[in-house]
Amino acid sequence: MTDYSKLLTPYQLKNLTFKNRIMSTSHAPAYALDSMPQEQYQLYHEEKAKGGLALTMFGGSSTISPDCPASFGQLAVGEPRIVPHFKKFAARIHQPGAKLMCQITHMGRRTRWDSGDWLVPVSASNRREHEHRSFPKAMEAWDFPRIIADYAKAALHCKEGNLDGVEISGSGSHLISQFLAIHTNDRDDQYGGNLEQRTRFALEVIKAVREAVDNEFVVGMRLTGDEMVKGGLDAIQCVQVAQTIANSGLVDFINIAQGAAENYKVLVPFIPNMNHGLAPYLYLAAAIQDRVDIPVFHAGRIADVDTAANIINEGHLDMVAMTRAHFADPYIVQKLKANTPHRIRKCVGANFCIDRLYKGQQAFCIQNGASGREAIMSHQLEKSDTTKKVVVIGGGPAGLEAARVSAERGHKVILFEANAKTGGQINVAAQATWRSNLMQITGWLNDEVEILGVDVRTNTKATAEMVMDESPDIVVVATGGAPNKGFFEGHALAVSGWDILNQTESIGQDVLIYDDHSGHQAVSCAEVVAQTGAKVTFVTPENAIGQELGGTNYATYMENLHKLDVKITPDLRLILLEEENGRLKATFEHEYSHLEEVKYADQIICEHGTLPNDSLYFELKPHSTNLGEMDLTALTQVQPQTIEHQPNGKFQLFRVGDAVASRNIHAAIYDSLRLCSAF
Repeated sequence: MTDYSKLLTPYQLKNLTFKNRIMSTSHAPAYALDSMPQEQYQLYHEEKAKGGLALTMFGGSSTISPDCPASFGQLAVGEPRIVPHFKKFAARIHQPGAKLMCQITHMGRRTRWDSGDWLVPVSASNRREHEHRSFPKAMEAWDFPRIIADYAKAALHCKEGNLDGVEISGSGSHLISQFLAIHTNDRDDQYGGNLEQRTRFALEVIKAVREAVDNEFVVGMRLTGDEMVKGGLDAIQCVQVAQTIANSGLVDFINIAQGAAENYKVLVPFIPNMNHGLAPYLYLAAAIQDRVDIPVFHAGRIADVDTAANIINEGHLDMVAMTRAHFADPYIVQKLKANTPHRIRKCVGANFCIDRLYKGQQAFCIQNGASGREAIMSHQLEKSDTTKKVVVIGGGPAGLEAARVSAERGHKVILFEANAKTGGQINVAAQATWRSNLMQITGWLNDEVEILGVDVRTNTKATAEMVMDESPDIVVVATGGAPNKGFFEGHALAVSGWDILNQTESIGQDVLIYDDHSGHQAVSCAEVVAQTGAKVTFVTPENAIGQELGGTNYATYMENLHKLDVKITPDLRLILLEEENGRLKATFEHEYSHLEEVKYADQIICEHGTLPNDSLYFELKPHSTNLGEMDLTALTQVQPQTIEHQPNGKFQLFRVGDAVASRNIHAAIYDSLRLCSAF
């Protein structure tokens, strides 16, 4: 049995006492309003503090200078108007006994020239960054004192705002790391050349920050353990940089990351997805911890408390960071102290949160609909004033969440599932190579509904008569969707990805996969098919595959598909599928030239989302009080549904998830959470 005692033991850092060894590192969830950490931002972190976290860091990539605009949802820490927000923020976090720190940085070339005030980005050299596509100006002599002073001013704002410390970013392909690495620094002055000279800018920044905030205020630095990119810092050089920074006597801790973030390929190790094991880059932080005399922190897919405890017990780190893990469950520490670690909702590494950021959206957890929505959603549900009987039809993520939330509210819940086991479409998705961790989502939900006493009836295909025989007060239809191959002529000749992943269809030798969805479904299926040795052609009407994917998953798919020699063809729309001489003939129309193109295959797999399994819903509608209508305003405000069209109806009726329309796991869970929280 894992010993959690040291993990829960207080830790002293300078004048700060952390109540345990668990923390969350700086990140930018895009909750800023007017570049300030206002209510949504603060409530998100406050929930983790209430859940027992010792240190929550915020403000990933927070900007300090005009030529580093806060145009991607970051905070503008260089502006004095942030101080009152910091004071309010700190008061929230300190009340439950947690500590609060902010990251400050200059992004250098890692920004857009056509955002903010349209100022030219700067860097060590004028080498372009591929992700943001900016050509930076090599910093001139007058840029150095200006930017260094901005770092110092931003750090002072953190101190004036009653924060407990500040973290300077020297990783993540930001400006300081652009000076450290050879492939981004070809200067021939005192800031270029050997590693000692390339570290000069970092030391000048740290010195200015320390002078601005005095010796009592905690100052740390985020560094890289290995950039894992050609021309970047390797593990040996990263140890040397860490030693130089630590030996300066100017910083109080080092926080170790890994990888870089200058393109999608190197972004994957920087924010490891479920293709990685647990704590895959701990060895880099541990190597630095062995060679410096100041505390070392680290985050990197440390998703469960057993791994965290072992890291601390074995002395690899001084504080262990569980950042995405607290996005999935902000009450990790509280549950651990209550001796209920089995009830912790574990991060599965889907990176839905991060990938949304890379598409310009706010971060949300794939399985926790309340994270980031604390102003309207509660993580800890209160009991309802009245007890109702709730019947849930369907045991996928939407149905399981509806059952869990309703039971947490104190209602009597029955769940009908037609199949032998619950899980719905997650059972299909998890069959796709490295996506098996998705099963942990429904695994946790299954455990919770069992603990909460939900009456789960598997192998039971519900009928309208069966539902009404239960005399329910509320019926939630969560019957999901069926695979949709598309609406082109001859679609019946194709098979679906579900057929392949569920092994109800054998895989052909010459396979064409047509994807008119652009999510995980078709690309993950393509991996499975190609791994059998089949020849695979991947066709999409989009201008590139995986348009709905974010950077941390897209790169993994692309690397795997290219290694498997999958041929990718964009811009073609399937219009006709027919048989010809024992093979399948697919006729496509080019999206732009409108010319037709024909391809042949032994098997054609088509992906076009799902169609709702809604027949039972429509059977039940005439018997309901609301005729299935949902008050959308009440739903978005998490208020009770009160629409009544038929006073003599037998129950309220609602449908959620893919039973409404084809979407994703998060949408299904969020549907049920906000609906059932108000029952």
